[in-house]
Amino acid sequence: MNDWSDQKVVIIGAARQGQALARYLLEHGASVIITDQRPIEALDVAQQALADINTRSTKLQWVCGGHPFSLLADATLLCPSGGVPLDLPLIEEAQRRGISLSNDSQVFLETAPCKVIGITGSAGKTTTTTLVGRMGQAAVALTSGPKVYRRVWVGGNIGSPLIAKVDQMQPDDLAIMELSSFQLEIMTRSPQVAVILNITPNHLDRHGTMEAYAAAKAHIFAYQSHQDQLILSRDDPGAWSMAGQSKGELFSFGFTPLPNESQGTFLDQDDIYFCTDSVQKGGGASLVRILHRDEVALRGKHHLLNVMAACAIAAASGLPIEAMRRGVQGFTGVAHRLEFVRSWGGTDWYNDSIATAPERAMAAIRAFDEPLVLLAGGRDKKLPWDEFAALVNQRVKHLIVFGEAADLILQAVTPMKSANLDITRCDGLHEAVICAAQAIRPGMIVVLSPGGTSFDEFKDFEERGECFARWVKELP
Repeated sequence: MNDWSDQKVVIIGAARQGQALARYLLEHGASVIITDQRPIEALDVAQQALADINTRSTKLQWVCGGHPFSLLADATLLCPSGGVPLDLPLIEEAQRRGISLSNDSQVFLETAPCKVIGITGSAGKTTTTTLVGRMGQAAVALTSGPKVYRRVWVGGNIGSPLIAKVDQMQPDDLAIMELSSFQLEIMTRSPQVAVILNITPNHLDRHGTMEAYAAAKAHIFAYQSHQDQLILSRDDPGAWSMAGQSKGELFSFGFTPLPNESQGTFLDQDDIYFCTDSVQKGGGASLVRILHRDEVALRGKHHLLNVMAACAIAAASGLPIEAMRRGVQGFTGVAHRLEFVRSWGGTDWYNDSIATAPERAMAAIRAFDEPLVLLAGGRDKKLPWDEFAALVNQRVKHLIVFGEAADLILQAVTPMKSANLDITRCDGLHEAVICAAQAIRPGMIVVLSPGGTSFDEFKDFEERGECFARWVKELP
């Protein structure tokens, strides 16, 4: 929809998604109400962000401190931001009245004039999205060969919502967006290139069951056509189980062998290859070497999977091999994702604050062969800790637990505690950093990979990671 002049849209949440959507709708003639649970005094930053358009339009209202049902009078659309639970009474009442739900990502997909890649998964979304963005930008910068795309845009759950840039996009552009299960849960539109990296236990405090969580992820391809592409991990049972539901062209990636008469990326003799299935098109399969694993600067097997995923996505989107190589080469990672912080006390310190689920913390543990000092904790998301506990007892030298989940982690780890594992309990992350500094020996690795969310002590995982890095750099 491009004509919003007769629409009254209620947006729940005044953070960046709500702000970007409100600006777009107001600029296209809609009447907009932004409602937020916080009092108006706490929304000064949000109001300042929209101050320019607020002076030009009388169609923006703010309703703060609650969500009264009166907001729904004459409303044609209700747009909850990603962090807003769908059992909010205002949303349930809107559904009872037959008012449609949408969000900034859905409106973007309905409006975007160009090809869109959507990437989701329980882990690796941001790294993979960033890699594909680098590959796309490398393709635009190539001086030889035909131009595949005019310009590449990256956003969504990473960076800025793409709805803020949609009016600048052209048909020969490429948009790459990261999508969370929270965003996908209500969406009824899919990108032309859809990607599910993995589906492992996460956000069960929001979705309730793994079935509901997986169903939300599946929305990323549920509304595709036969002309579209779907990329799945062969190594992840949750993602690969959806292969039979694909309407469009299927690509895959993984360490497991590539099935016959299929297309995707795989690893052979430490080289990453892409195989194009030409058998069904009357020809033989085409095999192309992309790069050697030593050209990947990212540490850990899970990051190598992210690289293979990015290459499969790039291939499905028509990007040249040289652009894939250039996108990977020199890429050292995204902040808070096994980010190197400092060498101190004869040890290397890493910030993996993004690891907000036990599964993610396990990937960080597996990324290192050196003796590990692991900082784990935060707020639990009602996820199982048993496999994490077993791996800690096998691979970790010193476990330092902190935050609300500290005792829960101890309950999982202690019954199977090995003689080689030392454990320390701390109230908060700063204390955990001091304890780690006292526990290290030369040759060890210290990694913050919490396994829980940051909300017991910090605003978000980024603030937690920034504080960790600052405290480590302040060690004398």
